[in-house]
Amino acid sequence: MNAKQKMRHILDIIAEMFPDAHCELNHSNPFELTIAVLLSAQCTDETVNKVTASLFQKYKQPEDYLGVPLEELEQDIRRIGLFRSKASNIQKLSRILIDKYDGEVPASHEGLTELPGVGRKTANVVMSNAFDVPAIAVDTHVDRVSKRLGIAKLDDNVLEVEKKLMKLVPQEEWTVTHHRLIFFGRYHCKAQNPQCPICPLLDMCKEGKQRMKAGNKTKNKAELKIAGRG
Repeated sequence: MNAKQKMRHILDIIAEMFPDAHCELNHSNPFELTIAVLLSAQCTDETVNKVTASLFQKYKQPEDYLGVPLEELEQDIRRIGLFRSKASNIQKLSRILIDKYDGEVPASHEGLTELPGVGRKTANVVMSNAFDVPAIAVDTHVDRVSKRLGIAKLDDNVLEVEKKLMKLVPQEEWTVTHHRLIFFGRYHCKAQNPQCPICPLLDMCKEGKQRMKAGNKTKNKAELKIAGRG
C-alpha cells in the first residue's frame, strides 16, 4: 500500500466514523468565526462557545469592539486563556478591518494573516468554513493524529504536516478531512487514553501497537500475580 492508498484508507475509515464532522465553534458570519478561532488558541471550543454566547450578543461588528475600553473587553473574555493579549488583538484587527476592508473580513489568506492574532491555522479555518475555499488547518488534534498514523514524521512542524496532507488528500476533500481528523483526535485518538483497543486504524499506528503491547504485558503480569496467590 503506497502513501496515497494508505491515505485513502484512512479517509474512508474516518468518514465512516465521523460522517457529520463540522466546525464546532458557534458563529453566524465570517467576522464571528474569525473572533472565535482567535479565542480558541490554547483553549477548548466548549469554553469559547460559552464565552461567545454572550460576547456575540454584545459585539456585532468591529466598531463595537472599539467602542469599549480594552479593560472591559478583557473582562468579557476573562474565562479564555491569554485573554489580555487576545482582547488587544481583537481591537487591533477590528481597527484594520474598518480602515482597510470597510469592516469586512478579507476573503484571502494574505489578508487574514496580516490581522493581529490570526496565524496560518486561523486563516485556513476561516477560508474553508466562511468562504468555502478548500484548506487544511493543522491544530493539535490534526498534528497528533497525522503523526500517530504515519502521515507525517514526529519532528515535522505544523506547516510540514499541512503540506503532506495537502499532497495526499484530494483538494475537494481538504475541508471535510480537516474536520474529520479533528473529530477523530478529539473523540477517539485522544492525547491521553486513546481508544486503541477499538481503533479500526490500529494496524497503521506504531504508537498504538506499542501501547497495546505494553498494556497486554501489564495485564499478563497482573494475571500471573493473581494466579500465584491462588
